[in-house]
Amino acid sequence: MRSSMLDVRTSPDGSVVIHPHGSVGPDDAVELRQVLVHTVRRVRPLRMIVDLADVAELDPINLGSVVAACGLGDDHRVAVFVDNPNDHLAAQLHAAGVPSPRLRACVPPPPR
Repeated sequence: MRSSMLDVRTSPDGSVVIHPHGSVGPDDAVELRQVLVHTVRRVRPLRMIVDLADVAELDPINLGSVVAACGLGDDHRVAVFVDNPNDHLAAQLHAAGVPSPRLRACVPPPPR
């Protein structure tokens, strides 16, 4: 990806992980929306994960894009999950219509 705001990778199980960074504002809206829609409609993985571990806040436009991606995923049979949202983002996403089972807090494995 050309932007330092957004990383996209495919995990070993075939899931596409979209990992935005920092405060995702209106200047990032087009890029995030295009990546979400392209991944669901063209790549069509079994799972798409939006990892918000490094996101402090999402502006309303980007929050809506993540919510819409969940619905678009349902239409295209792509399971969309939102991983690691902070408590504030999780509450906003849930209030905007993201079902609780799609909001996942992933805890890293303990060191060995």
